[in-house]
Amino acid sequence: MSDPFTGRDASPFGRRQRRPRGARIPVTVVTGFLGAGKTTLIRELLARPEGANTAVVVNEFGEVGIDHALLRSSSDTTVLLGNGCVCCAVRTDLQESLRTLFAERGRGAVPSFERVIIETSGLADPGPVLQTIASDRALGDVFHLQGLVAVVDAPGGAGNLDRAPEARHQVALADRIVLTKTDLADSAAATALTERLGSLSAAPVATAINGTIDPAFLLEESLDLSARVAGHEHEHAHAHSHGIDSFALFFERPLPWPVFEQAMAVLTGLRGADLLRVKGLVAVEGCRGPVVVHAVQHVAHRPVELEDWPDTDRRSRLVFITRNLAKAQIERLFAAIEAVADIELRARAGQGG
Repeated sequence: MSDPFTGRDASPFGRRQRRPRGARIPVTVVTGFLGAGKTTLIRELLARPEGANTAVVVNEFGEVGIDHALLRSSSDTTVLLGNGCVCCAVRTDLQESLRTLFAERGRGAVPSFERVIIETSGLADPGPVLQTIASDRALGDVFHLQGLVAVVDAPGGAGNLDRAPEARHQVALADRIVLTKTDLADSAAATALTERLGSLSAAPVATAINGTIDPAFLLEESLDLSARVAGHEHEHAHAHSHGIDSFALFFERPLPWPVFEQAMAVLTGLRGADLLRVKGLVAVEGCRGPVVVHAVQHVAHRPVELEDWPDTDRRSRLVFITRNLAKAQIERLFAAIEAVADIELRARAGQGG
């Protein structure tokens, strides 16, 4: 692609970035079923030096913003969304809150925060929250989704997973899982719950003691993709309840970007509602570093090319979380589109000869 202003070749992904978020403000979404300990976890994080300069957006389901009052003393910039679920009627409020936060930061009306934490309602399916951040291109120029943290409490976690589809979605979509209140459950129950979480998701699991956990587990980007891919490579797909599966695809050779775009366009067009989340690193022909991709159902974040690979593995790797959509089906789709691209390439080469 040629830059019309300079005449030089330019990447279709913009300027290469050292890390996926570049200069954008990282956003961490903290989800978890009612009573899991989300507010305690956030409050303890804000009390640590690593949690300084954090803006907190709280969404609650109830008449009174109790969690907001608890967090008010811990964070200089706290925004309370209206009553309701952030995944439905309050989606616009979430977008407007983030826009307002950034505008007020620019004019000095609020402290110059370095990150945002969104605490969802315990009754919220986090998928639409991720989709909201992905779908607003203006927000995407300013904010970067750092990760989704699911909080699960040891005494009630197993029961919630059994009864509540929201709890299952929270775990299925999570990048990291925090186990809380282990002191209130017997060790056998906590161990069984940890094993169950491992069978439902490849996301890393860590335990918080009285809400305290290593801030790096919540905030560092390095844990985001690599840990999930490692959890899939030598295992079968994780079969979640109610048709939700998690698996990874690997591609040995670099992909032409049009091939990847076409495959994802077909996939989202036909089964977008069942494509709960896709994220990964793509080796693209002609690119030095990998291209970071992230999609939630029908909506894709802007792809970003990194300056270099995070490790020695140069294969494309994609983590899929799907509903009633099997790994083999997606593999066949990519193979078919790659085959068509190869035929077209050979045809053009023959015409050129």
